[in-house]
Amino acid sequence: MKIRKVAAVAAVLGGLLAGPAHAQSVEFSKEKFSEDKQGLREALRELKAGDAEYYADPPHYALALPHYLAAQQFNPDNAELNIKLGDCYLHSGTKAQALSYLQRAQKLAPGADPRTHYLLARALHLSAKWGEAIKEYQLAGPLAGGRKAADDPLVVTAEDLARRVRECRSGQELQKHPARVFIDNAGPAVNSAYSDYGPVVSADEAVLLFTSRRPSRPNAPKDPDGDSYFEDIYQTAWLGKDWSSATSLGAPVNGDGHDATVGLAPDGQRLLVYADANGGDIEESNLKGAAWGKPQRLGSRINSKAHESSAAYSPDGRYLYFVSDKAEGGRGGRDIYKVEIDGRAPAENLGLVINTPYGEEAVFLMPDGKTLYFSSEGHNSMGGYDIFKSTFADGKWGEPENLGWPINTPDDDVFFVTSASGRHGYYAAERPGGLGSKDIYRITFLGPEKPPVLSEESQLLASRLAPQPQTLLAPPVAVATAQVTILKGTVTDDATHQPLEANIDLIDNKTGQAIATFHSNATSGKYLVSLPSGLNYGIVVRQDGYLFHSENFDLPAGAAYAEVVKDIPLKKLEVGVVIVLNNIFFDFGKATLRPESTAELERLLKLLTEQPALRLEMAGHTDNIGKPAANQDLSQRRAQAVVSYLTQHGIAAARLAAAGYGDTRPVAPNTSVGGRQLNRRTEFKVTGK
Repeated sequence: MKIRKVAAVAAVLGGLLAGPAHAQSVEFSKEKFSEDKQGLREALRELKAGDAEYYADPPHYALALPHYLAAQQFNPDNAELNIKLGDCYLHSGTKAQALSYLQRAQKLAPGADPRTHYLLARALHLSAKWGEAIKEYQLAGPLAGGRKAADDPLVVTAEDLARRVRECRSGQELQKHPARVFIDNAGPAVNSAYSDYGPVVSADEAVLLFTSRRPSRPNAPKDPDGDSYFEDIYQTAWLGKDWSSATSLGAPVNGDGHDATVGLAPDGQRLLVYADANGGDIEESNLKGAAWGKPQRLGSRINSKAHESSAAYSPDGRYLYFVSDKAEGGRGGRDIYKVEIDGRAPAENLGLVINTPYGEEAVFLMPDGKTLYFSSEGHNSMGGYDIFKSTFADGKWGEPENLGWPINTPDDDVFFVTSASGRHGYYAAERPGGLGSKDIYRITFLGPEKPPVLSEESQLLASRLAPQPQTLLAPPVAVATAQVTILKGTVTDDATHQPLEANIDLIDNKTGQAIATFHSNATSGKYLVSLPSGLNYGIVVRQDGYLFHSENFDLPAGAAYAEVVKDIPLKKLEVGVVIVLNNIFFDFGKATLRPESTAELERLLKLLTEQPALRLEMAGHTDNIGKPAANQDLSQRRAQAVVSYLTQHGIAAARLAAAGYGDTRPVAPNTSVGGRQLNRRTEFKVTGK
């Protein structure tokens, strides 16, 4: 999956290269090298071979580079060759190396065509030499003409130059206030000597998948339209201190063409894949046990005849945010759209707050459901694609915020994702010291800087000679984390302890509506559910042949990030089995069922309807706060309230019994708030079937 940048004539050299030699530039001629004719012949052969790749359609910059370097070793003082070398490096993974060649070309031919100024400006810009780049952009007038290549623009307009100057000014400002982060290479277990990019990570950071241009096998074919191998998808797992050695997903996900990571569901069991079909489509693969299934093309409301390049799931899996360059409904370049996956309405453009007249790319929605990350060539980018953040509030997306220096650079910064906590981010970049062209990096966000505080001790010691004031750190500043709870664990058979594939329903207890359904893994039984703050959630785990299991998470708006591990043993329908109903709610000291209980009561009603011989005892329990007699009475009335609901909805009274046990059967010590909460419960016991 390639992003074709509108790089504005970084390789348009036609008029310059054909022009007359300047006085300081040394030509490859017999007159200049009469004493080394053999060396000249070899250098000219290298030049010819380099030109064959350089002027190919599309240009093969990486293949041209070694030929030009060989010729340059023979004659380092040819302006045209130095420009070509600079141009090749500007299209490489080591763009910083372009600068010295272009500066040399300018010295060799000081009165050069304005295109030389433009190329030098690009090299200075990409090296974050903002002020020098601005001067060169201002010397480079609008350009027209040049060699015709498939991915090279033919003109540089006055607007293009003005935009580049704006980017440099943006970079100057952003670099003054760098983000407090650690940026660490993911290491040789993940990155290779080739380009590695497009990281996608499960919400708990247990699994990382990414795209690589490394050869997938011995004698692997290269991409005929480029200088590297076809894209394939690789996977690695977090081992606690480092990543495991990355392995290819293999067939059926990786095929003969380009296969690239696009997005990963928070639970790590649904993968969005880029495929070459129809100019670029998005497909979906599901994890079945330990194997990924064959990717299936998503519908026509997502894929079109245009290029769809990246996408992300909403936390509930109902919606897809995706990038397309389709003209219909577009704002310019690539735009970000939102669509309900199983709905019928057409995709909706996210609008002018997010999308610009330039390109947007690499969309990612955090598991909190309201924080959107994406890359853009617009807004206040410092050059190429920068990563931006926007928050959804009051029914609209907020003004995008540039993540700043050093996360963003003058080059393309794309495919950024985060963990559910928001403490770590992952992206691909070309940075000094990398292992390949593009590498995957892990960003650790440190939060606001702790302000220094002068010690009072320096004043107390004022009578001493030259006392040295101490700088102490103020109390720690909390790092902002996402407002989301991650619930994960393993679903097993209660008797055999074997893992189970089960359905996990997410319910909004306030409305009683199902929000989403997830699945535990068929092989491992593992599950992960993302719960954005602001709702009272009912979690229902069900599987044929087993009684349902329920959990409750009441997460007020603004609740901070938390990760909860909850293993769930499912019990088969047998006499004597006891099931806790965690989503039955009463007001304090009362036996009136609250509306949030409806969804749980309906599940119980469904169970009794589907099992007409089933008989249950409904049991109420309290903690030990209060008098025992009052607790027993309250628990009896609460159990009876559940029985009354069921009989009022058609269940025969003879199949039900109500029993109140007060505080006589605790399941946890009553010495803590958490323990007392566990003891205040409603449950049922199977008495017959």
